[in-house]
Amino acid sequence: MMAAIAAASTGQASVILLEKNEKLGKKLYITGKGRCNLTNATDTPGLLRHIVKNGRFLYSAFNQLDAAGLMAFFEARGVPLKIERGNRVFPASDKSNDINRALEAALREAGVRVHLNEAVDEITIDGIAPPSGSTAAFAVHTRARVFFADAVVVATGGLSYPSTGSAGDGYRFARAAGHEIVPTFPSLVSLTTAEAWPGALEGLSLRNVRLIAALPNGKTLYSEMGEMLFTRDGITGPLALSASAYLADKMHENPTLAIDMKPALDADKLDARILRDFADAPNKDFANILGGLVPSRMAQVVAALADIPVDTKVNAITKTQRAALVRTLKTLPLTPTGTAGYREAVITRGGIDTRELNPSTLMSKKIPDLYFAGECLDVDALTGGYNLQIAFSTGWLAGLSAASHIR
Repeated sequence: MMAAIAAASTGQASVILLEKNEKLGKKLYITGKGRCNLTNATDTPGLLRHIVKNGRFLYSAFNQLDAAGLMAFFEARGVPLKIERGNRVFPASDKSNDINRALEAALREAGVRVHLNEAVDEITIDGIAPPSGSTAAFAVHTRARVFFADAVVVATGGLSYPSTGSAGDGYRFARAAGHEIVPTFPSLVSLTTAEAWPGALEGLSLRNVRLIAALPNGKTLYSEMGEMLFTRDGITGPLALSASAYLADKMHENPTLAIDMKPALDADKLDARILRDFADAPNKDFANILGGLVPSRMAQVVAALADIPVDTKVNAITKTQRAALVRTLKTLPLTPTGTAGYREAVITRGGIDTRELNPSTLMSKKIPDLYFAGECLDVDALTGGYNLQIAFSTGWLAGLSAASHIR
């Protein structure tokens, strides 16, 4: 939608938008749990700091349309916005439909011809004779007909949330045009773990903890404080989703996870805190003391990992056992084995190799006047509105470029 609006707004091109679904913006309806976290209220360096892969490729796109420009775009079209924790930007109504309606109105205003239920089967180049008097280079084939075009923008998304129509079509079109596809993985998605104990804690939320992801060689891939949640098969929540962005293509390297339950205390200060708790109730069972250190539902798990029987009297706990408890609380171990898959993934990691595109225009270096934008590119970011900003910015740049390069 953004690419079509940008292209038509130049006044240099007649624009057709082909949508495979029965309505526009199907994925927008479910983003941000239906509230649509459309961007993050930060500057371009702030956006780039949250790009996980190929951030430098996005400089031109963000220069054409940054977060402030995107917010102005929607506010000028009658959508009041609000900024929440972490500079996340939402429509003031908390309704993603307001964003969709504004985009649909902008399409109408710009004169874009929208065709719904029009899935593209293939894009051919000089493969079929265009209408008499036309110099169109591309033939865009749908089940019912063929559209001819001087330029084509592919903005088909990735593989995440297949229920919205994401089927990797853009990768297929790119391959047919000679492009390399960087292997794809689900990202910003729940993690599954080898350990079964998270299932016993399903639904338990942790706040103000630190999640660390590392490789066996000790290299830290991710380390942040925040919130997370235990699931039947592993972990989810903001920390887990963000960690998945760094683990998506690293599962074969046997990464590890650790939860620091007390990130505000180093090991020595935590030990001193535990000693004070023990001194206050020397005759209590260990399980009762643990309730003051972790959520009560976690007491059995922590005790088992520290190898201390829950019915041990506090005054009988040895220095070695206490050190094991500190170690467990600071590095509660988990072994990631995979993810919940594309069905639940917010975005797709991997995609069309950015080295084969001109970052200033998003035009293919292999096929003139063929452009790619959005999630089908090998770029991705953390949660917080950054991925939708990438979609809007790259769509805008590709649309402007396509219109201005028409001969």
